[in-house]
Amino acid sequence: MEGACRILQETRPWLGTPYRHQASALGAGCDCLGLVRGVWRALHGAEPEVPPPYRPDWAETGERELLLAAFGRWLVPIPLEAARPGDVLVFRMAAGALAKHCAIQSAPDRMIHAYWGRACVESALGRWWRERCVAAFRFPL
Repeated sequence: MEGACRILQETRPWLGTPYRHQASALGAGCDCLGLVRGVWRALHGAEPEVPPPYRPDWAETGERELLLAAFGRWLVPIPLEAARPGDVLVFRMAAGALAKHCAIQSAPDRMIHAYWGRACVESALGRWWRERCVAAFRFPL
């Protein structure tokens, strides 16, 4: 559990950071991926790769699951049922759409994520979100 505490210590300061598409600057702006990128930097230093351009909406379609592939290269894939606080959750917002939203689980029933049009917030990880969750990853420590 020590790793999870460290991850959440690095995640919680992002709360209130304004939503900014493709940004990853604590207090200035971030999107959901920017939050995960910022926590990675706090834990490991430089990011291992530059994310490709992506649309700000969740309706992007295609054949390549770029977010899942990138997380699979740098994070540790875990079964959804094994996810715990400190782990990264990935969501598919609509059938046929690519998995494009991510969050860091903050409690068994809570998550921290950057919410479009708002800010980095802590939200309930309720049924609506759980039904859209398609993958979970753990930060290597």
